[in-house]
Amino acid sequence: MNHSEKANRLANESSPYLQQHAYNPVDWYPWGNEALRKASDEDKPIIVSIGYSSCHWCHVMERESFEDEGIAQIMNEHFINIKVDREERPDVDQIYMDAVHLMGQQGGWPLNVFLLPNQEPFYGGTYFRPQQWSQLLLKIAEVYKRERKELEASAEKLRSALQVSEIEKYRLTSENEEFKSEYLDEMFSVLKERFDTNMGGMNKAPKFPMPSIWQFLLQYQHAADEDEALNHVTKTLDAMANGGIYDHIGGGFSRYSVDGEWFAPHFEKMLYDNAQLLSLFAKAYQVTQNANYAKVIRQTVAWMEREMLDSAGGFFSALDADSEGVEGKFYTWTFDELKSITGDDTEVVTNYFEASEAGNWEEGRNILHRRKDITDIASQLSLSESDIESKILSATERLLIEREKRIRPGLDDKVLAGWNGLAISGLVDSYNALGDHKFLTLAADIANLIKEQMLVDGKLLRLFKDGRATIDGYLEDYAFVISGLLNLYQSTFDEKWLDTAAELLDYTFSHFYDETSGYFYYTDDSAEKLIARKFELIDNVIPASNSEMAHNLLTAGLILDKEDYKQAAHKMLDKMLKLAKGEPEYTSNWGRLLDRLTSPAAEIVITGPDALTIRAEIVKQYHPNIVVMGTSTSSELPLLKDKLPADLNTIFVCQNKVCQLPVHSGNEALEQLKRLQ
Repeated sequence: MNHSEKANRLANESSPYLQQHAYNPVDWYPWGNEALRKASDEDKPIIVSIGYSSCHWCHVMERESFEDEGIAQIMNEHFINIKVDREERPDVDQIYMDAVHLMGQQGGWPLNVFLLPNQEPFYGGTYFRPQQWSQLLLKIAEVYKRERKELEASAEKLRSALQVSEIEKYRLTSENEEFKSEYLDEMFSVLKERFDTNMGGMNKAPKFPMPSIWQFLLQYQHAADEDEALNHVTKTLDAMANGGIYDHIGGGFSRYSVDGEWFAPHFEKMLYDNAQLLSLFAKAYQVTQNANYAKVIRQTVAWMEREMLDSAGGFFSALDADSEGVEGKFYTWTFDELKSITGDDTEVVTNYFEASEAGNWEEGRNILHRRKDITDIASQLSLSESDIESKILSATERLLIEREKRIRPGLDDKVLAGWNGLAISGLVDSYNALGDHKFLTLAADIANLIKEQMLVDGKLLRLFKDGRATIDGYLEDYAFVISGLLNLYQSTFDEKWLDTAAELLDYTFSHFYDETSGYFYYTDDSAEKLIARKFELIDNVIPASNSEMAHNLLTAGLILDKEDYKQAAHKMLDKMLKLAKGEPEYTSNWGRLLDRLTSPAAEIVITGPDALTIRAEIVKQYHPNIVVMGTSTSSELPLLKDKLPADLNTIFVCQNKVCQLPVHSGNEALEQLKRLQ
């Protein structure tokens, strides 16, 4: 690598992505006042180059262009160069990604955008080949000198477009109508048209796991008793769990598969995908009792614990796709490697994981995946199914031990609040489904880290690394941390988690909420002022922070008996309703909220010495629309305070604050719940 000897300013940054560029000959700045002031003082255009540490094409562009002395010289002479980690500054990324879309370009990372010194964008794109990039740099430097007025005029137009609120952009208006279950049917019909009925998932490649869509379908199946919805979920989950996108040796899912068959992954592993997939597989397990889903959950948690856990209790952000400069090298195998490690079991292993001598992927390497039914393999090799399973178990253990000796992919070791909130929920959902206390301990460890290290004077900080917390939280952080804490309260009945969630909710109302629209801004009112302040409304791989906040308001409204919270959630969905019905692929978390608001929630109150044991019995089954409260001592919560625990275990199943007759066993409560729903 052509590293300059001298470190640039990025060497002092905490972001692993920025540190990757610390020895480029480019005179990089982190985003901040120093760079913006210098652009203004020297009247130079700014290049903002945005990526993240596990982004393959970001590494390619760095290697080809940012490490090239000649290209760096052009950049340093004519521009102020700013590097941004999108995971640290999603607010900056959001604005300039929007700008590139407004220019009619495809978005993606690396994102390279040219700005005037006042931060207004005028041109941008994603990955550029070295020759393209150097020609573009010279052309823009020239235009900036000679046609400044035209540039300023087009930048001004872009700025105005960027400042159009999302409320206007999506024409959100209040429908003021009742939420009806027929709307869920409409959303399902639109989604159904886009299913890949052969391989599961949506009908396109590359294939991304979109956990929120499949969670919506699970809820829809529960509400409408629609088998087609459940069949599509199980087809998708089976195909993902058997595909190359899943790490059959170490657990955990890659970001996406580059093909339409879940076969060849883009090998980076992100915390936010895996956290949400834990929730999805846990809920699917509750519905189907499919043993393979339980295995996926256990293996994925084992991977998170083994490779992603910070000693302080949170989980790291991501693992790179590349190791030793080669994509997927850590995860793939030659036939000879498999043979030398698995010995007598080679035939079983290569049959089971579809590996061949020639390799099923690039350069003679094999991506382990499953297409064959174990019954067929058993008859082909004249073995019993249990023989095959025990041979595979022993072989995967040996392969994991060998793999641990390899040079590892790069690790992004920052702990992000929002993604760890997702992990709390994923672990709690896994605990509910499988009853393994270790999952709950891991979830509580994350919550303790957030509460003790990342909450300062009532404000949530986004990032924890090397023992310290920095960067003010974005709405995404508040939304998913609140959601995780509400889930953790309902699985432990420890009210400190509920109190912390309530404090964070109060903070978001004071500092993010917009009275006029009824939505929450993405940034805190005390955050650095960028050229636009955004609302995040569209659900993607990670649900929109506003849709998650609406869920939180509904849940907290039920537990704390706060009508204003429930009304706020109602108002948020009301304006999104039309969009949700037409575009369910991008509003699936709003769709889940619609389901919760069309069939009234059940409030389950459990008191007595065995409150937690009874809770575990009830939540083992799939109930998407319940909140659970309880105590073995005493509580001031509205629904609990007049139901003091006696020595006798007592369960109240309530709806709209009207409770059924108290019962004394989990089974009786489940019967009542079934009648209500």
